[in-house]
Amino acid sequence: MECKNENNGADCLKICVDSTADDVAPIAVAIHSLLGIPITIRSMNYKGIRMERGVIVDRDYTGPVLEEVIRTNTVVRTVPVEGVYKGKSVVVAPIRTVEGEAIGAIGVVDLVAALDILSMFREYPGIIDEVEESRKRMQ
Repeated sequence: MECKNENNGADCLKICVDSTADDVAPIAVAIHSLLGIPITIRSMNYKGIRMERGVIVDRDYTGPVLEEVIRTNTVVRTVPVEGVYKGKSVVVAPIRTVEGEAIGAIGVVDLVAALDILSMFREYPGIIDEVEESRKRMQ
Protein backbone atom coordinates (compact mmCIF):
# COMPACT_ATOMS: atom_id res chain seq x y z
CA MET A 1 0.00 0.00 0.00
CA GLU A 2 1.31 3.42 -0.92
CA CYS A 3 0.96 6.16 1.65
CA LYS A 4 0.97 9.86 1.02
CA ASN A 5 4.05 11.58 2.36
CA GLU A 6 2.23 14.82 3.11
CA ASN A 7 2.25 16.06 6.70
CA ASN A 8 5.50 14.17 7.37
CA GLY A 9 3.79 10.83 6.68
CA ALA A 10 1.31 11.38 9.50
CA ASP A 11 -1.63 10.25 7.39
CA CYS A 12 -0.42 6.65 7.18
CA LEU A 13 0.25 4.01 9.79
CA LYS A 14 2.64 1.17 9.03
CA ILE A 15 3.79 -1.50 11.46
CA CYS A 16 6.99 -3.48 11.02
CA VAL A 17 9.53 -5.37 13.14
CA ASP A 18 11.28 -2.07 13.85
CA SER A 19 8.22 -0.04 14.87
CA THR A 20 8.88 2.04 17.96
CA ALA A 21 6.58 2.81 20.88
CA ASP A 22 5.60 6.03 19.14
CA ASP A 23 4.71 4.08 15.98
CA VAL A 24 2.37 1.64 17.78
CA ALA A 25 0.86 4.18 20.20
CA PRO A 26 -2.10 5.07 17.92
CA ILE A 27 -3.17 1.42 17.86
CA ALA A 28 -2.93 1.14 21.65
CA VAL A 29 -4.93 4.32 22.11
CA ALA A 30 -7.65 3.21 19.67
CA ILE A 31 -8.11 -0.25 21.19
CA HIS A 32 -7.94 1.09 24.74
CA SER A 33 -10.57 3.70 23.86
CA LEU A 34 -12.85 0.97 22.48
CA LEU A 35 -12.44 -1.55 25.30
CA GLY A 36 -11.43 0.56 28.29
CA ILE A 37 -9.12 -2.15 29.58
CA PRO A 38 -5.33 -2.30 29.88
CA ILE A 39 -3.55 -2.66 26.52
CA THR A 40 0.03 -3.66 25.77
CA ILE A 41 1.68 -3.64 22.36
CA ARG A 42 5.20 -3.92 20.97
CA SER A 43 7.04 -4.74 17.78
CA MET A 44 9.52 -7.58 17.43
CA ASN A 45 12.63 -5.42 17.77
CA TYR A 46 11.46 -2.56 20.01
CA LYS A 47 9.66 -2.30 23.30
CA GLY A 48 6.26 -0.68 23.16
CA ILE A 49 3.32 0.75 25.05
CA ARG A 50 1.41 -0.14 28.20
CA MET A 51 -1.82 1.80 28.55
CA GLU A 52 -4.24 1.86 31.49
CA ARG A 53 -7.09 4.15 32.59
CA GLY A 54 -6.80 6.33 29.50
CA VAL A 55 -3.09 7.04 29.98
CA ILE A 56 0.06 5.61 28.43
CA VAL A 57 1.87 4.55 31.59
CA ASP A 58 4.95 3.04 29.93
CA ARG A 59 6.61 3.78 26.57
CA ASP A 60 9.39 1.21 27.08
CA TYR A 61 7.24 -1.81 27.84
CA THR A 62 7.62 -5.50 27.23
CA GLY A 63 6.26 -8.49 29.05
CA PRO A 64 6.86 -12.22 29.10
CA VAL A 65 3.64 -13.06 27.26
CA LEU A 66 4.20 -10.44 24.54
CA GLU A 67 7.66 -11.91 23.97
CA GLU A 68 6.33 -15.49 23.91
CA VAL A 69 3.67 -14.58 21.35
CA ILE A 70 6.20 -12.93 19.05
CA ARG A 71 8.52 -15.94 19.39
CA THR A 72 5.80 -18.59 18.81
CA ASN A 73 3.49 -16.62 16.49
CA THR A 74 0.45 -17.95 18.37
CA VAL A 75 -2.37 -16.45 20.41
CA VAL A 76 -1.79 -17.05 24.13
CA ARG A 77 -4.40 -16.96 26.90
CA THR A 78 -2.73 -17.29 30.27
CA VAL A 79 -2.20 -15.96 33.76
CA PRO A 80 1.38 -14.65 33.90
CA VAL A 81 3.55 -15.71 36.82
CA GLU A 82 5.77 -12.65 36.46
CA GLY A 83 5.61 -9.10 35.19
CA VAL A 84 3.14 -6.24 35.64
CA TYR A 85 0.10 -8.45 35.02
CA LYS A 86 1.22 -11.29 37.27
CA GLY A 87 -1.85 -13.21 38.47
CA LYS A 88 -4.27 -11.58 36.00
CA SER A 89 -5.77 -13.36 33.01
CA VAL A 90 -4.47 -11.95 29.73
CA VAL A 91 -4.89 -12.71 26.06
CA VAL A 92 -2.14 -11.74 23.62
CA ALA A 93 -2.21 -12.07 19.84
CA PRO A 94 0.54 -11.71 17.26
CA ILE A 95 0.54 -8.84 14.79
CA ARG A 96 1.31 -10.58 11.50
CA THR A 97 2.38 -9.63 8.02
CA VAL A 98 0.20 -10.67 5.08
CA GLU A 99 2.57 -13.64 4.76
CA GLY A 100 1.74 -14.67 8.35
CA GLU A 101 5.04 -13.76 10.02
CA ALA A 102 4.84 -12.30 13.53
CA ILE A 103 6.20 -8.75 13.62
CA GLY A 104 4.76 -7.71 16.98
CA ALA A 105 2.17 -8.54 19.59
CA ILE A 106 -0.79 -6.89 21.27
CA GLY A 107 -2.38 -7.92 24.54
CA VAL A 108 -5.33 -7.13 26.78
CA VAL A 109 -6.52 -8.16 30.21
CA ASP A 110 -8.93 -11.06 29.56
CA LEU A 111 -12.18 -9.86 31.15
CA VAL A 112 -14.13 -13.05 30.45
CA ALA A 113 -11.55 -15.22 32.21
CA ALA A 114 -11.29 -12.66 35.00
CA LEU A 115 -15.00 -12.76 35.86
CA ASP A 116 -15.71 -14.19 39.27
CA ILE A 117 -18.66 -16.41 38.38
CA LEU A 118 -19.28 -17.49 41.98
CA SER A 119 -19.64 -13.93 43.22
CA MET A 120 -22.01 -13.19 40.33
CA PHE A 121 -24.17 -16.13 41.42
CA ARG A 122 -24.13 -14.86 45.01
CA GLU A 123 -25.22 -11.39 43.91
CA TYR A 124 -27.92 -12.71 41.58
CA PRO A 125 -29.32 -15.86 43.24
CA GLY A 126 -32.06 -16.11 40.62
CA ILE A 127 -29.44 -17.19 38.08
CA ILE A 128 -28.93 -20.50 39.86
CA ASP A 129 -32.68 -21.18 39.83
CA GLU A 130 -32.86 -20.35 36.11
CA VAL A 131 -29.94 -22.65 35.32
CA GLU A 132 -31.45 -25.50 37.34
CA GLU A 133 -34.85 -25.05 35.68
CA SER A 134 -33.27 -25.06 32.21
CA ARG A 135 -31.29 -28.19 33.06
CA LYS A 136 -34.44 -30.00 34.18
CA ARG A 137 -36.20 -29.07 30.94
CA MET A 138 -33.32 -30.47 28.90
CA GLN A 139 -33.45 -33.88 30.63
